Amino acid sequence: MNKVRTLLAGTAAAGVLAAGLAAAPAQAAAAGAAAPAAVQGAQAPKHFFGPYHSGFGKGESFGRRSSFKGYWIQQGGRYWFHGDLSDRDRDRHYSYVWFKWHDRSGTHVKYYKTFGSRHFGGFGGFRKSHGFDDFKIRVCEGVDRFDDCGGWGDAF
Repeated sequence: MNKVRTLLAGTAAAGVLAAGLAAAPAQAAAAGAAAPAAVQGAQAPKHFFGPYHSGFGKGESFGRRSSFKGYWIQQGGRYWFHGDLSDRDRDRHYSYVWFKWHDRSGTHVKYYKTFGSRHFGGFGGFRKSHGFDDFKIRVCEGVDRFDDCGGWGDAF
C-alpha cells in the first residue's frame, strides 16, 4: 500500500508541476499581448478600400473577374498604399491595376499587370505638403490594358 501512496503522491506532484508550467506560457502570452497593443497604438491606422473589379467580358461571372483590394496608411507625413491584384479566372489574359493620383503638379497615372496575383507594398510616399489630395484605382483584364475595365474607385 505504501508504494501505491508514493505513486499517487508522485503523480499528483507531477500534475501540479505540469499545470504550473502550462500556466506560465499563458501568463507570459497575456503579458505579451498587452505589449503589442501598446506598440500598435504607435503604428498608423489602416484605412481599407476595395475590392475594385474589372468589367464583365465574354460572359464572365462576377466571381471570375480580376480584383484589387488594399489599404493606405499615413506615416511620417507621407501616404503609403498597399494591396493585392488578383486574377481569378486564370484565362491567360493579363490583369491590370491602374493608379491615378493628383498633387500640385497635376494628375499622374501608372499601371501594373500580372497573370496571377501581385502584391503592392508601400506604393506612393505622397505628401499633403506637395498638394496630394486624390488617389483612384481601376482594374482591367484582357489582351491589353484597356480591355474590360471597371470604373475608377476612390481609395483616398
